[in-house]
Amino acid sequence: MTNEHRLRDFLQSSLFIFAKRFVAGQTLKEALEVVKNLNAKGFFTTLDFLGESVASVEEATIATEQNILLLRALRERQLDLNISVKPTQLGLLIDRKLFEHNLKKIAQTAKDLGAFVRVDIEGSSTTDATFEIILQLKSEGFPVGAAVQAMLKRSPHDVVRFIEDGIRLRLCKGAYKEPPVLALRKKNDIRRQYLALAKRLLTSRLYHGFATHDEALIEAIKAFVVNNDISRNAFEFQMLYGMRSDLQEKLKREGWRVRIYVPFGYAWLPYFYRRLRERKENVWFVLKNLFRS
Repeated sequence: MTNEHRLRDFLQSSLFIFAKRFVAGQTLKEALEVVKNLNAKGFFTTLDFLGESVASVEEATIATEQNILLLRALRERQLDLNISVKPTQLGLLIDRKLFEHNLKKIAQTAKDLGAFVRVDIEGSSTTDATFEIILQLKSEGFPVGAAVQAMLKRSPHDVVRFIEDGIRLRLCKGAYKEPPVLALRKKNDIRRQYLALAKRLLTSRLYHGFATHDEALIEAIKAFVVNNDISRNAFEFQMLYGMRSDLQEKLKREGWRVRIYVPFGYAWLPYFYRRLRERKENVWFVLKNLFRS
């Protein structure tokens, strides 16, 4: 092992002490235990095997088989049959057909087991291909859903298109850096567009998920639901593992459906970085504990 590899492994293991607040573990066994505990408490879950931007067919194939293994493991343990996958982990950056082939294999297993596959949204350069393949698989009867970023200027059009095709969505603000020509920049503009899209989804007669930790948005969605006599079982709030557990518990106590996004695996660093960039309190958490140690 070279010194460079030793340094990388040291930094990886050292940082994971802090990352494990947001990551359910590095092994499937650890992640399944977290899912089991959350399900027992009344939370819904979606399990995500971390990884993105793979550079080889072999890596994409391994990720595909791992996701199939996840579905079978969840089924065997009678846990929530819901996973999330990233297009670039399944080979989209290598070849579009490779991604389609791998996603279809996972979706077929999900269909056989009565599960659901959420296809995550990544950078805008992959959005068109991702959406087109989701639409194709949905038309073939596979249990797949999409994710839409409220910050993207194209999202109102995408939401209408997905509703027309009966596709269940996860609406999130967006965690990827995008140029101003493609994305809204001001927080209030993103909030406004998020709420407008949420209202459109809530009246679509499809089951969608609203992924946010923004309490103002959550309260606005709750008010819209109550004022329009929409069933609390017609949608769900979605939140990240390790973030705002107090709010997750509060919503559940009030009778709202809450799904926790549970990531795991060794490729956790990009995910951890996005969590730090999203919220200042996450950075303070790491710095505080770093100086303690």
